[in-house]
Amino acid sequence: MLATEGVNLPRGALENIAPFIVDPEATLSEPDDRGVRTLKSGSVRRVRTDAGDMVVAVVRMHGVGGVQWGHNERISSIWRSVADPTVGQRTERTLAAVRPWTGLDADGREKHFAALASTVPDRWALMMNAEDAADALKRRDRVRPYDLEEDLVLNGQQDPGMYVPQQVRLEQNPERDADGNPLYPDAYWAWMAVRGNNRTQKRQSIFRLTSGEVLAGVPAEKLERDGDEVVCDPRVWLPEFSAVLNREFAETAEEGLDPTSGSRARRAAAIAVVDAHLVIGTPTPQRLYRIVQMNNRRDHVHPPLEFDALDRSRALGRSVLGMYVAQQVMDEKTAEVLSGLAPIRELPDASPDMKVSELRDLRSMRLLQELFPVDPHKRHLLRRALSENPPSQLKTGEINQRARTWSALTSESYPTPWNPRVGQVFSTRAREGFLLTGRRLPELLAAADTDDTAFDELVSFRAAHWLASFGIIEADRGSLDGQEAIGDAGERVRRSRRTVMNCLQALRHDKNRPAAVGLLRSLAAAMDDGDRRPWRVSGSGKEMPGREMTSLWFDTTFPKDTGTRPRKAAAPSLSPARTATVPGPGIAHGSATALPVGATTLPVGAALPVGAAAASPARPVPSASATAPTPSLALSLPAQATSPASQKAEASDTAEEPVTPEALVDRVEERIQRLHAASGELGDLLGELAERSRVASVAQPIARHRADVAVRLLNQSLSRLRKLPELMEDMTEPA
Repeated sequence: MLATEGVNLPRGALENIAPFIVDPEATLSEPDDRGVRTLKSGSVRRVRTDAGDMVVAVVRMHGVGGVQWGHNERISSIWRSVADPTVGQRTERTLAAVRPWTGLDADGREKHFAALASTVPDRWALMMNAEDAADALKRRDRVRPYDLEEDLVLNGQQDPGMYVPQQVRLEQNPERDADGNPLYPDAYWAWMAVRGNNRTQKRQSIFRLTSGEVLAGVPAEKLERDGDEVVCDPRVWLPEFSAVLNREFAETAEEGLDPTSGSRARRAAAIAVVDAHLVIGTPTPQRLYRIVQMNNRRDHVHPPLEFDALDRSRALGRSVLGMYVAQQVMDEKTAEVLSGLAPIRELPDASPDMKVSELRDLRSMRLLQELFPVDPHKRHLLRRALSENPPSQLKTGEINQRARTWSALTSESYPTPWNPRVGQVFSTRAREGFLLTGRRLPELLAAADTDDTAFDELVSFRAAHWLASFGIIEADRGSLDGQEAIGDAGERVRRSRRTVMNCLQALRHDKNRPAAVGLLRSLAAAMDDGDRRPWRVSGSGKEMPGREMTSLWFDTTFPKDTGTRPRKAAAPSLSPARTATVPGPGIAHGSATALPVGATTLPVGAALPVGAAAASPARPVPSASATAPTPSLALSLPAQATSPASQKAEASDTAEEPVTPEALVDRVEERIQRLHAASGELGDLLGELAERSRVASVAQPIARHRADVAVRLLNQSLSRLRKLPELMEDMTEPA
């Protein structure tokens, strides 16, 4: 195999997997004139990914082979990341960084091979990493709509897994016996499951082994040996284990297989041998980790298979960073730090004097600029990696996806991850990318009292994550269920529902600025002081040591109804004729009745915001069905929203109550919601018309003159609608 073109596998990795390969003769060619055998052409595949290429061998493998990988991205959030500057100060579990495997070539020169390498403190840590990964994957597998283990027993494994070689070395010398001989090896080769982690775990569960045992040794009792030794070499334990299974199979009845409680050997028969893809070569071994992760990512990130929101967002971000490296627009070390695989101090811009808060900020702001770049080439790569629209046509959902990705990767630098929706605070202007001032965090905090640019940078790009990291704010859950807190006197207080954007708007209120600056400084100080609880601040921004900051305190100090919009009592009355052109300074600010800051359109399918119907109590918000035409064979157009009757009704409403800017925002939201619902129903009606016409054998159910009128109205409506996002954006405060 090693003589096959493109294969640059370490010999130790090949020796480890060889016992698991069934019928190796079927994959090898006849010896050439020098007696050298290579893999047959049908057993070799070249796989291309956005991060690089690799060579894969297609083999038949013993069903117990392979090891669950702790670096599987579906469970990445269970580990503390080395990108957190505080890792190592506590006992939280981390995964060792993976690096390329380095060895000597035939000429004695050091070079990279197609394998990975890592280190762990001791054998116990090696076993526990494998077991923790298994437990986490079992929890993820609960979302599967069927029992995977039972399916494997009944139907076998239909799709091959992919495995990459990795050597794990122990930092501490292994224990020794009475004669001074080591009880265990000081390094272990294993073939980690890049694709098929759950299948690997379930197969091994059927065999009643674990990945930790396949990796680090099988106890003698499972081989029906006497004693308590552990057999580490698969060339020894695998034949013995197979013999045990064969005896069990011969001794058990053939009929009536029970997939849940039958004998082990009978249940394992369908997965005794499985297809497997082994990564055996790559022209860029220094990027092997990114290459194999990229190959697996598209199978799981875009469909919602077993990824939760946090892990999915992180995987998307790592896809972008991997593509940047492959396209040579980012160096490997920077990508490792931003992916959470290396400490922040390894960034070129990091300096020894940086504290925890500044290190976290350095990484987060670099991530922000990589996910919202101004460089056209990076925008193109982002579009490929995230399957987006062209940069000039980015929609709110796509911008929010990037924001969640930024937020999820940022949280790796903190002790506990937050809901990545906390980062959804940008308008469609984010499509142009972000250019920051480049000033260091301490400088921004020192200048924020009087420097508007510094203050805006802190609130726009730092405040939400800092508050979320201490549990002061959280992403809006869509309801008040469970959103209670304990007051200072121990009483249970029901919190007001508010969005992250509303929290940031409260910080921006001019009257709150001294307290907001003090809050930001207090949060940074808490991070630098071991991530203790931050202290509250007074109205003047002075820190109050000993009094912990809480979510209730935040809601009280920066209340929901604060913002830069005018107070209701001071709002002037506006005539209906002026409402279309008077922007008002605060239409984009404040409570849940306002449009999100920077948003040009309401989210598709969003519920009507709280209070939207309250602007006109005498006129209930009509349902979408009330404005939709009744399905019929002939086309019937809905009434125009600007009909004289509706204008008269609005004039009547205006006479009943003053028209304030916030009331106008409510009406804008209401009309957009109705327009969105009506446009969807119109499409459904046209589809139903086509179907009924087909059944009735009516080829053209719409008369020419009626179609001309309808199309003309649609085109006129589209022309008007195209102008509205820009008009709304002009009245919306920048993010």
